[in-house]
Amino acid sequence: MNSVDDDLAMWVRRYHPAPHNAPRLVCFPYAGGSASFYLPMSTAFSSSADVIALQYPGRQDRRLEPCVTDIGELADRITDKLLQLEEKPTLFFGHSMGAVLAFEAAWRLEQKGSGAAPRALVASGRRAPSTHRAESVHRRDDDGIIAELKILDGTDQGVLGNEEILRMALPAIRGDYEAIERYRCGGQRRVSCPITALTGDADPRTTIDEATAWERHTDGSFRLEVMPGGHFFLTGQQAAVVSLIARELGRL
Repeated sequence: MNSVDDDLAMWVRRYHPAPHNAPRLVCFPYAGGSASFYLPMSTAFSSSADVIALQYPGRQDRRLEPCVTDIGELADRITDKLLQLEEKPTLFFGHSMGAVLAFEAAWRLEQKGSGAAPRALVASGRRAPSTHRAESVHRRDDDGIIAELKILDGTDQGVLGNEEILRMALPAIRGDYEAIERYRCGGQRRVSCPITALTGDADPRTTIDEATAWERHTDGSFRLEVMPGGHFFLTGQQAAVVSLIARELGRL
């Protein structure tokens, strides 16, 4: 491969071959998360979709690269990579910080008039871009960040108990929290594609009203789905989420 292909491969991960003429599902990880979180999603749709999981700098095999601590810059770089892919009917799925990045990338692609823009967006586990809470987790010490992770209950306790792994992961977690906590977006920013918002009924970081506010950000249709669980309801509601995504892919 040439250097352009190598650079694209750093960002875009395919865990299964793409079926011929299949729609595309692009998955955006949460703060501190990595592409491998979506391996079960790729497995579920291996025969019916071209599943792409994004890998941000600063984690796993990219851990020696500096994190991008600005949502706008990270969305710009992701957009550049997605523009290099073959155009096909596409669904964006993002969880937590990934939902915001999916929205920002979708908006950028629409502004460019690109056929790579998604035909639908599923925003999971995140309040709408125009809502704001004063948060400063990224300014805490390591113990403070770990306490936040425990509240969200999204990190494997084996990782939390392994000092070496945790030390490697904390810079990416801190950098991502800085990006999302500094992010601001007015209600005037909208995409034309439909948005489906998913939220857990016990998510300590997103209320039903904050999830419903995603409706402000689309000129298309909007739907809210409330599922049992907290911030990482995905792990307990995997079958329901897969079913919902399958329906959305079918509409493409």
